[in-house]
Amino acid sequence: MAAQYKFVMRSEPNTGKIYPLEAPEILIGRDASNGVAINDAEVSRKHAKLSLQGSAYVIQDLGSTNGSFVNGHRLTGPQVLNPSDTVSFGENIVMIYEATFDSNATVIASSKANQTVAAVRTPAPAPTPSPVQAYSGKIPAGPMPMAAAPVKKKFPIWLLFVIVFLVILCACVGFFVIIDQLNLWCKVIPFLVPYLGGSCA
Repeated sequence: MAAQYKFVMRSEPNTGKIYPLEAPEILIGRDASNGVAINDAEVSRKHAKLSLQGSAYVIQDLGSTNGSFVNGHRLTGPQVLNPSDTVSFGENIVMIYEATFDSNATVIASSKANQTVAAVRTPAPAPTPSPVQAYSGKIPAGPMPMAAAPVKKKFPIWLLFVIVFLVILCACVGFFVIIDQLNLWCKVIPFLVPYLGGSCA
């Protein structure tokens, strides 16, 4: 298959050297049998591995001595590469991961674009205005807080005791007033008459 991506060396003495990435799985290391062979003491024999997943390569360090880095961060697991990522092996080897420019695809795409230019230039009908008015205020950064439900005030229990006490007091006073007015002391509560200084005899 045609290479979609490539490594471009940024380290001396091989600055500018291009490594086309064509296979679904590519080994990187000092061994000459690797798909990307780098003859440097900083690079392990089997240093790292590229695996094509979908339309992008994933790089993984293979337990190398000096480590693999993407954009300055040491790899601790597989990582998807993006065009223009800087990939380093040890301290000496620096490479740029780039997308390969396919001139044939560009020519075909541009010819198709030329054929459709005339159709694109035809004026499109004006869009029908939407009856919904655009919101001109500021969009809130987050959900609006819900209004707190009004808290029902609890009836104070001390007031209830005061009311009960007053009712009992009024009832007692009224009771004794009626007894006194009708002179019913000896008939209703004769046992209290001696304590009040009276006599029922």
